[in-house]
Amino acid sequence: MNRADENLTDALQPLRYPAGMPLILFNKPFQVMCQFSPHPTRETLANYLDIPNIYPAGRLDADSEGLLLLTDDGKLQHAISHPKRKQPKTYIAQVEGVPDDRALERLRGPLDLGDFITQPCDAKQILAPDWLWERNPPIRARANTPTSWLAITLSEGKNRQVRRMTAAVGLPTLRLVRIAIGPFSLETHPLWPGEWREVPPSQIG
Repeated sequence: MNRADENLTDALQPLRYPAGMPLILFNKPFQVMCQFSPHPTRETLANYLDIPNIYPAGRLDADSEGLLLLTDDGKLQHAISHPKRKQPKTYIAQVEGVPDDRALERLRGPLDLGDFITQPCDAKQILAPDWLWERNPPIRARANTPTSWLAITLSEGKNRQVRRMTAAVGLPTLRLVRIAIGPFSLETHPLWPGEWREVPPSQIG
């Protein structure tokens, strides 16, 4: 067995959790960098999380908001973010325009984005979420162009995938919030931007 096969086998094994190992849920604010090292112009995770030796399990772009998982255990971090585990991630996106049935069908995929083809996913139009916090600064919407909201659940996570998907069907993303990863969501574990909480890692499953 080569090293790549060993890594895959390790990622697919049932996860075991040492006592006291933290799993942190964090609601990343807009424009915060998903790193602990200093950034010359923007806040980073270090501005919000004073917990030694934790690292993000996966990433979230600076211009995206929402749920991020962090842990101090390398194996757990790898297993959570490994594509073969397929932890579903749900995003809500405010987009420019109003989707028709064809656009939603294309979003559900597979959708050819040029350098890769997306896996099938769940995509639907939703009402504007009344529980969602205001973004600071607010989005730049054009006065004569309507906006709408989509909920998209992926089992993969390529770089800027949701933004590229909505753009490909003619619905540019204006605001993007990740609201759920696997069993954790901002509905069941409510957090305001910049807030965090610790949860049992055994809930990952």
